[in-house]
Amino acid sequence: MAASRAWRGKHLPFVGIMTLVAVVIALLFYALLWKAGNLTELPNLRIGFYNFCLWDKNISALQCHQFPELEALGVPQVGMALARLGVYGALVLTLFVPLPLLLAQCNGNKGEWQLVVAFLATSSMMLASGLGLFLLYVWKWVRLSLLGPGFLALVLAQALLLLLLRVMTVFHPRTNMDKSKLETC
Repeated sequence: MAASRAWRGKHLPFVGIMTLVAVVIALLFYALLWKAGNLTELPNLRIGFYNFCLWDKNISALQCHQFPELEALGVPQVGMALARLGVYGALVLTLFVPLPLLLAQCNGNKGEWQLVVAFLATSSMMLASGLGLFLLYVWKWVRLSLLGPGFLALVLAQALLLLLLRVMTVFHPRTNMDKSKLETC
């Protein structure tokens, strides 16, 4: 019974953090890969990081626009590239979190723990800035009520990244391990 409490006290925060990281990765995969980065998917409107389709009354169908046309509509190519870099870069950086987190838990190394915090902080900033830039450029066509599940997944991933940063500052790795005692994770 006492051993169970000791294990829970030592490992339960780590398991919770790893679970949150897995949920963030799943949400980012869902929004950016499964939904193909589309934040609005309606019969008359499809807008995402790689799709920009508006309803054309003349042909009674969605007409997808590419970059020369998008710049004429007021969507800068550099701005969209930065928005894509932000959100997809956040996914890539978040994929690097589990291994150093596991090493920090096993080794009790504060440097590895700080690396995880740096990855999470950078990922959070990139996701927020990429999503903000994207919404800034497409706000003429998209309203909050039109945004779909991809957008909700990105917002939830952002909230969980902020929660992870807070949790990571509260739960530090155990640093005073007995070097002569071999431990396994």
